Amino acid sequence: MMIVAIVAVCIVLAVLAFLVPRLSRHPERGTQRTLGAGSRAGGKAPGILGRIFSKPFRSSSKAVGNSGSAGRRARGRMPF
Repeated sequence: MMIVAIVAVCIVLAVLAFLVPRLSRHPERGTQRTLGAGSRAGGKAPGILGRIFSKPFRSSSKAVGNSGSAGRRARGRMPF
């Protein structure tokens, strides 16, 4: 379920970044802040469990950043 939600957020952010690049940064940062909180909370588990629990949040945060930057990059490459 979490995977579907992250994919949906990435798609929405990519489209938003393509249509209105400046206005897309605030939702992107908010999403990354939320995922960072989940990563920090998961990282508090003892030992190797901390790394295992925080990894999905870290990789999701990277995916959100990449989709936003890809949308802005595509907008910058438009010929008009």
